[in-house]
Amino acid sequence: MVFSSITFILYFLPAFLVLYYVTPSKYRNITLLLGSIFFYAWGAPKFIFVIIGTTIIDYVVINIMHLEKRGNVQKGLLALSVSINLALLFYFKYANFFVDNLNVFLGTFSENQMRLGTVLLPIGISFYTFESITYSVDIYRGIHKPLKRFTDYLLYILLFPKLIAGPIVRYQEIAGQIKDRVGKETIDNVLIGLYRFSIGLGKKALIANELGLRADRLMGADALNLSSPDAWVGALAYTFQIYFDFSGYSDMAIGICKMVGFDIPENFESPYTSKSITEFWRRWHISLGAWMKNYLYIPLGGNKNPNKWLNYRNLWVVFFISGLWHGASWTFVIWGLYHGFFIVLERSLKSSFFIKIPSIIKLLYTFFFVTLGWVFFRIENIEKAKSYFSYMFDFSNLSLGDYDTSFWVCFGFAVVFSLMVNIPGGRLLKEYIYRSEHTLKSHLVMTMLCGILLVLSVLSISANGFNPFIYFRF
Repeated sequence: MVFSSITFILYFLPAFLVLYYVTPSKYRNITLLLGSIFFYAWGAPKFIFVIIGTTIIDYVVINIMHLEKRGNVQKGLLALSVSINLALLFYFKYANFFVDNLNVFLGTFSENQMRLGTVLLPIGISFYTFESITYSVDIYRGIHKPLKRFTDYLLYILLFPKLIAGPIVRYQEIAGQIKDRVGKETIDNVLIGLYRFSIGLGKKALIANELGLRADRLMGADALNLSSPDAWVGALAYTFQIYFDFSGYSDMAIGICKMVGFDIPENFESPYTSKSITEFWRRWHISLGAWMKNYLYIPLGGNKNPNKWLNYRNLWVVFFISGLWHGASWTFVIWGLYHGFFIVLERSLKSSFFIKIPSIIKLLYTFFFVTLGWVFFRIENIEKAKSYFSYMFDFSNLSLGDYDTSFWVCFGFAVVFSLMVNIPGGRLLKEYIYRSEHTLKSHLVMTMLCGILLVLSVLSISANGFNPFIYFRF
């Protein structure tokens, strides 16, 4: 069940919110937990018991670790917790990838092949794993005490708005809210959450889906002999599709959490207005960047080592892991290392070098190379990705295919909304739309606008069979 499905919008979410608010305050966590279990079981009934089982083991191990006074034993228990979670991730997400690559290697010496049955990928496994690790590490570091009730810990892991595709919520960011949301479960917050949900749904249903339909046709496995303009249209369509798809999902997740009294972190901050790849990663998938920094980059030594090459190594490791985290394919690894290359390059250049470059040039440089990177992300085959690049830069054929008006309208809206904060008055408009407090007048305006957006989105979803979520499989 995805947030942009009719089942979720018209049935699950309204029914859940009614049940949540008729439940007495002290039992609402239980209602939220049961709703989250039902939500996950709807999409992955075979895996809900795996998730709950490993969560029980993790909860016991972390509580023993917290009570243990011997440092070495604590480290061992932390290592056990992290290993359990990584083993789960490796088996479900990377086992087939590992076996396939091992067979390629062994094939040079023998005709014998290793065989592994198809391993189904549990939805949200990457996000589940990273959040389980944050809990273990935050308790080990003494940032927070463990939750006393197992049901509260299970709620942190399974909280359905952020379970499938984030944002990745670190334990320290939500620990207090799980135990106490007094003053947060208000009519104002329900309305503000509904506005945010409607905006996210509009991004997804009205922009990402339309652009995604064209991107799939141009960048799909059957796309052959494209002209250079058509190849660029496909890459640009996907560039905006993935942003509005994923940021739309994050908006919906933040909005639903707001409706039930939770404040979870933002995940995007106008990333296509960035003037460097470094800045892009401060604005894109912010929760993943924060996780990588706090739980991987800093433990590796960060940038504190006097040897700059070791600092660069740490960055390469982070982006290698980031690429692999996104998917079990070499194109994801290449995408991660590609971004790592630019991060290292920008770090190695003196800041004065970038200061002298006009802002528009820096903006175009960043957007150009980010767009090229998305080709590796979208096409999960190295040879096909290379072929697509050859179409993009083969200027012998400059004909442009036929595109309907709806595509160009959506494309135009995507460009404007992506760059809105750079347009005069755009930042003020964004602050008004996303504000955390509203007057009665602004509530009326937002209710009317978001009501229209919600209706248009539902109609679009009902009429259009194309409704994927890109990050649903990560």
